Amino acid sequence: MTKNKGVSVRQRRVSGELRRLRLLRRMTCKQVAEGVDFSESKISRMETGDRGLYADDVAAILGFLQAPSALRQELMALVRGGEERNWHEVNGKLPPTWKDLIRFEEQASVIKNYETLLIPGIAQIPEYARALLHGCDPQLTGAEVEGLVTARAKRQLILGRNNAPTVHLLVDEMALHRPIGDQETMRAQLHHLILLGRRSNVTFQVVPFAARAHAGLQGPFVLLEFFNEPTLAHVESRGTNSFLEEDDFVDTIKSTWRDVRSVALSTGDSARLIADMIGETSQREEYET
Repeated sequence: MTKNKGVSVRQRRVSGELRRLRLLRRMTCKQVAEGVDFSESKISRMETGDRGLYADDVAAILGFLQAPSALRQELMALVRGGEERNWHEVNGKLPPTWKDLIRFEEQASVIKNYETLLIPGIAQIPEYARALLHGCDPQLTGAEVEGLVTARAKRQLILGRNNAPTVHLLVDEMALHRPIGDQETMRAQLHHLILLGRRSNVTFQVVPFAARAHAGLQGPFVLLEFFNEPTLAHVESRGTNSFLEEDDFVDTIKSTWRDVRSVALSTGDSARLIADMIGETSQREEYET
């Protein structure tokens, strides 16, 4: 495998947690540095990922910040395996890597998401997300479902911020026809996609039924590009989530993205297709002028 330069995704997770814990304690880098007898610059570099992480250093900071025992064990395991590339997790009832995906989306300059069966999470309206979660896992409690719906809604806040990332969504036509929730929910969801595609930083394209066989038929994925870090690929399948970092894996997914995009409808044709599906002739006429 080609070696991917930059900080591994495990270490990026730990760095982010160190910063989050410090801010939670309302402390400055200087205060933490004095508490563990490190330099202020070392604390800063550990939080930004500009230096490698060592188990003893991280343990000292976690102890000083009074990190919960379970979180401390999780982060220490990540530090010890920090140089390993690619990160795979088996999900329990609630996906543990969601918070990591959300954080990486917040840091990304470009988000590219291809979905085969469902509307992308970053584009789901609450009613659609709620019906989807209930259908996928009937054992989820109402509170757990609402927590996940809220998490998905928070993901969408990045679309409207001042330094919003460029977002490109490729969605198989099948996802537009699959009835998640009642008829009104699907109509509202499809209308939301039309509105989303009008944002200056969002590109939305449909991969039509008529498209030839292409590399994307192997499954959905997300590509996350950053200004100062290597590109990450996120792949989710039944019960597992993977962050892929190695160049060979990422390059393969980039090639898949190009192949899928080559068979997708234009943005205008995609919007007209959706407008026809929900009977919004005025929306269709707008894209024909």
